[in-house]
Amino acid sequence: MTTTGGLSRRRVPNASGSSANDANGDNWGGSPTTPTSNGGGLSTHSSIHSLSHAGSAFEGGSKIAYDPRDLENADEDQRQGGRAPKLTIMEEVLLLGLKDKQGYLSFWNDNISYALRGCILIELALRRRIALVKDPNRRHLPPAERIVEVIDDRQTGETLLDETLKMMKAQEEVERMSVNTWIDLLSGETWNVMKIGFQLKQVRERLAKGLVDKGVLRTEKRNFLLFDMATHPVADMRAKETIVARVVVLLTSTTSAVPAQALQKEGTQARHARAVCLVCAAYAASVLDNGFTRLSYEEREAAFQRCDDILAEFACWPFGSSTSTSKAGGPTRRREASRIGMGSVGGVSGREAVLGLVHEVRKEMQGEEDLCFELVSGVLEVLSKLDSLLL
Repeated sequence: MTTTGGLSRRRVPNASGSSANDANGDNWGGSPTTPTSNGGGLSTHSSIHSLSHAGSAFEGGSKIAYDPRDLENADEDQRQGGRAPKLTIMEEVLLLGLKDKQGYLSFWNDNISYALRGCILIELALRRRIALVKDPNRRHLPPAERIVEVIDDRQTGETLLDETLKMMKAQEEVERMSVNTWIDLLSGETWNVMKIGFQLKQVRERLAKGLVDKGVLRTEKRNFLLFDMATHPVADMRAKETIVARVVVLLTSTTSAVPAQALQKEGTQARHARAVCLVCAAYAASVLDNGFTRLSYEEREAAFQRCDDILAEFACWPFGSSTSTSKAGGPTRRREASRIGMGSVGGVSGREAVLGLVHEVRKEMQGEEDLCFELVSGVLEVLSKLDSLLL
């Protein structure tokens, strides 16, 4: 059938069944035909076929485009014990320390930068990217001095994590380093000028921009006397309130069972371990008290004591093997004076609650000798001594 403009629309040979049943006989993938002397049209079946369906998915689906990384990461959730959360531990710690309306951290907080580097190692370990080297002689060393290795160098989708992972993988060709050495190098705390390049720059600003991309923060410009600075006020208050609520419930619970309100959604990878790492990292970064504004003085002291006990139990390996008497300068040094006059706050009920948390975290481990969780204990040991390290 020829139109008035001299062009014709022809049924394509060997078309799909849906096109063959078309009442008008039209095929949207057809091409103009070559006119002849009798006004008809000649067409080559193969040429029309190639023009109609080349590179498309309508001719059987054999040429559908796909990303090979989707196939590689198909078993990611199963391999790491659940799906990764929306916010990393570093981002949650930053949110706890961030002023809601002003959009910046306290200028007097020297701990948070060092603690965030430790959180990077924790996040990589929980995602099964790095672990400790399986060497029987490592047991003679504290967890913080044991050697780290990369066990999976695939990207995580988080810029800071991928940058650190790439750096650690490249360094393995020269030498493997310990947990505390990596935290020092990532923080820039080294006298070796040859290793100053390992320092991660502008971690807090990059984390804040990542939270802007995720819709949790927004960017504003504020004037500070002589200069302008970009600030990041909280845009989604529910996200921060959820984090604060989880921390408060975990540290004020009086039962041995871990409340569901203290954990992330069901199916999240290592829910109990992430709750532990969040409160311990926030405690070491000196931002934990920002979530206790609605608690009374006694409740705040009890919550700090509970966090101190949690840090003491998880800053050793295996988890829960710490002694009741802490060493001088050890993890439980901060709130020792607060035990006086607090009655049963630091008594049996608090100990049972911590041991219940230890039991749940052990269930998330892949065997009794999980080298990824052992690395987490090494990072927490470093964070437990953070005040003495920065003095």
